[in-house]
Amino acid sequence: MNESEIIMDFWPEFIASSWGREFVAGGFGGIAGIISGYPLDTLRIRLQQSNSGSAFSILRRVMSSEGPAALYRGMGAPLASVTFQNAMVFQTYAILSRALDSSASANDPPSYKSVALGGLGTGAIQSIILSPVELIKIRLQLQNRSHANLQEVAVPKGPLGVAKSILKTEGLKGMYRGFVITVLRDAPAYGVYFWTYEYMREQFHPGCRKNGQESVRTMLTAGGLAGVASWLCCYPLDVVKTRLQAQSPSSQLKYRGILDCFSRSVKEDGYCVLWRGLGTAVARAFVVNGAVFASYETALRFLFNNGNIQAENTI
Repeated sequence: MNESEIIMDFWPEFIASSWGREFVAGGFGGIAGIISGYPLDTLRIRLQQSNSGSAFSILRRVMSSEGPAALYRGMGAPLASVTFQNAMVFQTYAILSRALDSSASANDPPSYKSVALGGLGTGAIQSIILSPVELIKIRLQLQNRSHANLQEVAVPKGPLGVAKSILKTEGLKGMYRGFVITVLRDAPAYGVYFWTYEYMREQFHPGCRKNGQESVRTMLTAGGLAGVASWLCCYPLDVVKTRLQAQSPSSQLKYRGILDCFSRSVKEDGYCVLWRGLGTAVARAFVVNGAVFASYETALRFLFNNGNIQAENTI
């Protein structure tokens, strides 16, 4: 049996299983989220690393000096991994939220407590994949800034080029620069994320957690609010993470660790630095996570109902 025959035999069995469908639906959700919010993510990263300027001034500067393509620089890294990463997130969350609520029947949704705890565990686990992906993405997004005065230095091109450069100069440990702060950010953020989504969708459409019949508008709004809530609870940690991961041995290391980065950033720029770029992040979070949950739920129902969407499709 050749490779193509193995794939042809595996795919129908994979998509027929419930976890296979959840995996595929999670991938669709992740792709929708990346494409819809990446330019705003680039602005967020540049705002966090910058000492001055608003989102609009940075946008104008990027457009005039680097062109529109700069807003999408580094998108290949998260886009290449997002199908697996997002699929793993939703699959892990489904397993953990169920496992942590043994009292619930198979037909009942998990309790809100189990939802929050399942999200917390999911955030910690997915950081293993997300940390190196975000490191590569941040290095690419800040590439022109980092090398502005180092024209003689060969700048690595694309996600693979940056990954090879990091492995060569910093080793495997360098690929996980910022891993601890990523876990500290994502564990509570995902707990808040899934709890907010489940709570808000039930408030907008009572009974939908059990019957799954909420409208697309409910999915978009609840998903958007979940994204906003998760960013509000973890944003200062995200600023610290960006500053730590932007460092590389090719430039002088400014921060020795999480606490040093936190204290020095506050000392130099005040406490407001911990919220720099929040407006851009919140705007992006609403758009992206509305798209993620709407795409995930729609794809999931399409797969479970053999192509017949049962949700209310009214916007």
